[in-house]
Amino acid sequence: RSGAGAERGRAGAASRGAGSSCPLPTGAEEPGMEAEAQELPLGCGGGGGLPAAGRSPEGEERREPPQASVSNGGDEDSGRELVELKVIWNKNKYDVKFCLDSTGAELKQKIHSLTGLPPAMQKVMFKGLLPEEKTLREIKVTNGAKIMVVGSTINDVLAVNTPKEAAQQEVKAEENKKEPLCRQKQHRKVLDKGKPDDVMPSVKGVQERLPTVPLSGMYNKSGGKVRLTFKLEQDQLWIGTKERTEKLPMGSIKNVVSEPIEGHEDYHMMAFQLGPTEASYYWVYWVPTQYVDAIKDTVLGKWQYF
Repeated sequence: RSGAGAERGRAGAASRGAGSSCPLPTGAEEPGMEAEAQELPLGCGGGGGLPAAGRSPEGEERREPPQASVSNGGDEDSGRELVELKVIWNKNKYDVKFCLDSTGAELKQKIHSLTGLPPAMQKVMFKGLLPEEKTLREIKVTNGAKIMVVGSTINDVLAVNTPKEAAQQEVKAEENKKEPLCRQKQHRKVLDKGKPDDVMPSVKGVQERLPTVPLSGMYNKSGGKVRLTFKLEQDQLWIGTKERTEKLPMGSIKNVVSEPIEGHEDYHMMAFQLGPTEASYYWVYWVPTQYVDAIKDTVLGKWQYF
């Protein structure tokens, strides 16, 4: 009996060894058993086998540390906090959410993407000129803040300048073809009255110094009589009419232009520019030709006659 029981025990052990995932004691492994054991997810008996991926040697599951979220400026307080802005440019309004810790230079790049306006051509205003090196947080930008942008795109600049240059060229061409001043309607109505009876005599081919008495007997644009008095000691030109006398500092007169009167080349029509444009010309007709250069030189300050 003892021999039969021992045989049955050995058979049972062999049977259990064949059905178990546990490696047999050293010296008793069967071929292929070692490789089969390495492929098992868990060790035998809670510790005899290889540890599974994701678990500690003690059998507990290992947890990977959470990955930090990627942002432009760090956590919510420094780089992720957004502020709502109203960007206003060229009558256009843009609602923008922008990082509170971004700089003024970065905001200019954002404006560029919205408007096409290059950063170098932008003037960005928030309580004054927006500093490029400071963050929106540092300059205390809050939700709903209005950001004003001034500037023109390159295309806008070209669109404005090209017609302007062309217009200037056209004006010059027109001036070259323009009829003489004395033929223009606005002057014709005065000149058609004829030479005043009391106008001062003219001398052709001679340039004289200013007379010591006022130049008189001339017409102004409205056809009224006018006289010119040069107060050299006060550096003033007095333009006198029947109604009043205008006392003008020489330095306030921007320019003096003149042109001979057709058919009466010994007399000129002359204009004193009193403002920034030609619209401010004060016209005087029938100025004796011998005084024209002296008047221009005196008023424009080339030299004084004492």
